[in-house]
Amino acid sequence: MAIDTYTNLQTTIGDWLNRDDLSAVIPTFITLAEAGMERVLRTRQMMTRSTATIDTQYSAVPADFLEISTIKITSTTPIQPLTFYRREDMDANDAQTSSASGKPIFFTVSGNQIRVSPKPDGSYTAELDYYAKIAKLSGAVATNWILTSHPDAYLYGALLQAAPYLKDDERVGIWTTLYAAAVEAMKQADERSATSGGALNVRTASFGVR
Repeated sequence: MAIDTYTNLQTTIGDWLNRDDLSAVIPTFITLAEAGMERVLRTRQMMTRSTATIDTQYSAVPADFLEISTIKITSTTPIQPLTFYRREDMDANDAQTSSASGKPIFFTVSGNQIRVSPKPDGSYTAELDYYAKIAKLSGAVATNWILTSHPDAYLYGALLQAAPYLKDDERVGIWTTLYAAAVEAMKQADERSATSGGALNVRTASFGVR
């Protein structure tokens, strides 16, 4: 059976576990596998570009935000890339210039918000390149880029997550090795394609809404 849909993935996991009584928990194994992949993967397929207006010091990150790559002010000439500051350095800088405002130069991520400094003295258009969360498989989402290109990562990841539920399944060592190899293969494929000219997804005004 091709592992090309959420339904087929669930069936294959049950087959590999040689169990027909796990249909209620197999979706949980898949969800846990997705969480694990999301923690370690940062590939071009996860890169997304969005734009918004920054007119205050704090702007909400996009709903699918994982990690920032770059942010720049595009409504000025020249375009102004923002420099990352650690949160404590931003605090110290703002304490020294509490009343100052101007074109943002620095940024940090604070919780679910992007914080810029100095405080904007007007409205600026910002462009954010970031790593987005994986589109999670479900009854409404039959497939995604990982399942299409790397179904083994989903299979072995879910089998590995099943091991604690099955209480020391002797195959956990095999699944750990196979899952690690699948994830490493995804990273290597991303490195090889880094210069292939793949386009980023473009989303407009998907961050900054408060």
